[in-house]
Amino acid sequence: MPPVSGQWRGLDQLARDPAFVARASAEFPQLAAALAAPRDRRGVLKLMAAGLALAGLSGCDDGAPGGVLIPPVLPPGNTVTAGSRMFATASVLGGYANGILVRHGNGRPIKIEGNPLHPASLGGTSAIGQAEILGFYDPDRSRSLIRDGEPQAWASLLTALAAEREQLGRSGGEGFRILTGTTTSPTIARQIGALKQRYPAMQWHRWEPVSRDPVRAGAMLAYGQPVEVVAKLDAVDLLLTIDSDLFESAPGHLRFARDFAARRNPVRTERMSRAYAIEPTPTLAGVAADHRFIAGPREIARIVPALVAALLRNETPADMPGWFGPLVADMKATHGRVLVHAGPGQPAAVHAMVHAINEALGGRGATYALVEPVAVDPVDQTASLRGLMDDMQAGRVTSLLIMDANPVFAAPGFAAALERVPASMTLSTESTETSGKTRWSLPARHAFEDWSDVRAYDGTITIMQPQARPLYDGISPHYLLGLFAAADEVDSREAVRRTLGLGDQQWHDALASGVVAGSQAAVSNVALKPDVAGVRLPEAAAGDVTILFRPDPGVWDGRYANNAWLQELPRPLTKLTWDNPLLVSPAIAERLGLANGDRVTVAVGDATVVLPAWVMPGQAADCVVALLGFGRRDVGMVGKGVGFDVYPLTAGSGAVSLRKADGRVELASTEHHDPMFADAGDYVHHGTLAAFKADPGFLGKQAAQPQEYNRKPAGPAAWGMSIDLNACIGCNACVVACMAENNIPTVGKQQVIHEREMHWLRIDRYYEGSPEAPDMLFQPVMCQHCQRAPCEVVCPVGATVHDEEGLNVMVYNRCVGTRFCSNNCPYKVRRFNYFDFAQEEHRPAIARNPEVTVRARGVMEKCTFCLQRIAAARIDADAANRPVGADEVKTACQAACPTQAFSFGNMAEGGQIEVRKKSPLSYALLDDQDTQPRVTYEARISNPGSGAAS
Repeated sequence: MPPVSGQWRGLDQLARDPAFVARASAEFPQLAAALAAPRDRRGVLKLMAAGLALAGLSGCDDGAPGGVLIPPVLPPGNTVTAGSRMFATASVLGGYANGILVRHGNGRPIKIEGNPLHPASLGGTSAIGQAEILGFYDPDRSRSLIRDGEPQAWASLLTALAAEREQLGRSGGEGFRILTGTTTSPTIARQIGALKQRYPAMQWHRWEPVSRDPVRAGAMLAYGQPVEVVAKLDAVDLLLTIDSDLFESAPGHLRFARDFAARRNPVRTERMSRAYAIEPTPTLAGVAADHRFIAGPREIARIVPALVAALLRNETPADMPGWFGPLVADMKATHGRVLVHAGPGQPAAVHAMVHAINEALGGRGATYALVEPVAVDPVDQTASLRGLMDDMQAGRVTSLLIMDANPVFAAPGFAAALERVPASMTLSTESTETSGKTRWSLPARHAFEDWSDVRAYDGTITIMQPQARPLYDGISPHYLLGLFAAADEVDSREAVRRTLGLGDQQWHDALASGVVAGSQAAVSNVALKPDVAGVRLPEAAAGDVTILFRPDPGVWDGRYANNAWLQELPRPLTKLTWDNPLLVSPAIAERLGLANGDRVTVAVGDATVVLPAWVMPGQAADCVVALLGFGRRDVGMVGKGVGFDVYPLTAGSGAVSLRKADGRVELASTEHHDPMFADAGDYVHHGTLAAFKADPGFLGKQAAQPQEYNRKPAGPAAWGMSIDLNACIGCNACVVACMAENNIPTVGKQQVIHEREMHWLRIDRYYEGSPEAPDMLFQPVMCQHCQRAPCEVVCPVGATVHDEEGLNVMVYNRCVGTRFCSNNCPYKVRRFNYFDFAQEEHRPAIARNPEVTVRARGVMEKCTFCLQRIAAARIDADAANRPVGADEVKTACQAACPTQAFSFGNMAEGGQIEVRKKSPLSYALLDDQDTQPRVTYEARISNPGSGAAS
């Protein structure tokens, strides 16, 4: 070893200086051991390098135990091919699975993609599914075992459960109750079944705040069994939705949206489908329909029996709307290719009648199938919770285990009943109102941290494999149920393997594909009951106004309230963020003198809540809509106190009354942010199928391209995108996918009010027609990557430039924040980082995509066509000595879209992008600006019936 230099001797002397050691240890705790240990030059350098690296990691690792970076997933041997970074699992909503793939980078999960092999997703995802990666890294997740408000060692839980098992054994489980949400997990079903055998007197209750009870009850009325419907929208020529959640949250909604969109572009389908919607408030299915008929609950209660009479008995009901006759005629003419779908907001009798209509029109086996129940032991959940609360109040419940439920927040009266239960326990991934009220609060492992299984809408099973070692000290539901049963299976993986009984090769294949082959639910042969058409609808609620309760599209029933991506996501129709005002119809707003933000007192019987109002165009005149999930009290720092809790109104009975209150609430909506200042017709080109058949090019047009600017890029690729407006349903999955892929920060409510949201991709929503019954149109807008880019010529530092492959790129280190480029952009798609949002947002640094830079304050951001994905494809192509393929690169928005509205690729190689660019419907947004954008759109075509008028 060379002699130690004088400079090194100086550092060695500093290492012996107590003041220096104290300061260095405070800044870099991992260096303390290195400075205290005996040293030689090489050893100190190695320890210092390690200490500095670990210090940097711990500085990024907000909350991970010990400040250690999350290790990579450790799957069983031979489950994935070497070098693969995609691991199959599922995201769950309402108990039902959507297949996903989790992409890993630097040994940690960083991005969610759809699983193309899974029947419920076919490669698409939802906004909630995309945001699950942020929930996994949430620093507010539960971290420790709590009893009576005090942290406990895990040994205390094992001791308590041993005593609990002894007591339950003596009583046979008398007084022992389990409350969960809807579950489709075969392993949970088997474990609770084993518990029932051990403790025969115990009871299992299921309850979801967003109830699908009417769907189950309607099947019971129609068939005497809780069968489930598996829709086949690819075979549907005429779709009628009644207050439907078909494209929003119904089990299988991603698949349904994909199949529907495949029949909506006349360029790519021989027979374009037709869609009708009857609904009291706008839904995604209603916006996508060719005819949308606005009808409140009272009117729907007249229309559905009239449809039964007209379609089953050829009767002609009186006093029907003018569109009723043409609709019936169209349905009869399309016999065998019709599907009618009603949402869970409609009563059971409506669902029973819909079953009768579908059977009469020959849909069974053609446009849908009936299958055995996918949910485990489906019950009337409302009655189940009511029975539990009655028993709790009466003192008949001595021990209560709550998993995957938050009834203290979402079920009025539950908190008071819980006080009468001697022993109570909550298992949850985060602190909730319920976990704060039960005696024991157990931290649960995230779905990405342990093994489980779950079924899709058609019964297909997915094995949920862990994506990372547990971030925090938690347990799984399978482990906890095993402890209650004193079973020998506390390992979740072994519990799942025991349930499914798969051989090694089958287990390997199921993990690799995300699907257990042949696990679909059995088709049911049950016959329709003969008296279904005569079921009676419940009496209409008293009063002139009806209140409808709907889950918020972002935070759902409140379980995603601490997810900043979903809180700041503009809602598809209102463009609201960070709030849940009461949606009122234009008629009610006019009657009460309400404007957006005005406070209104809502009373349902004895329950009263004061909410801000928001006028909702296209809503039935007698309806108001309250959005669930806000107003959380015991939750992380993101969701605490955001919005208003409307759950107290769900317990009210009697007439609904509205009264304008004093004051206003400032609401954060992105409506009218970034205006492009053009007529609506210049944004979304749209027309009818008849006009398209007469002249296929009547809507598509390209801007003039002067020869001096019509040049081929010098590089080997020419990137472009096409967006099919016939397929876009406005679901926002692409927006959240863009945030996750590109490390886009959230900014908070006040900054959104100041028009400083940072989304690189927005979904514009336009109205045409009167506020009472408008047509609604969606259009995704991002950087158009103009070939004649107005932003480039005004940048004084050359921060925005064109590359040799035609991309408009940003050199962030050059940007000095003049914002000239934003002023000169006709599309208003550039975002200025006013503050250090990335450092201030509620997201650990390890949750970010390591392949994308995190922008500092004071620079302009915009869509890059996911340049990091293009770069990865270039590397692969260079290694193989070939050009990048036409369809080799998928942008984040394209990959997430459940309807395949986006098409992206290398135009120099042809492929799908070239086909779409040559569509007669293709046009450039704001083509009169002559910017020659690389993004083009396919105009929206509707297929109205000849006699039905909107």
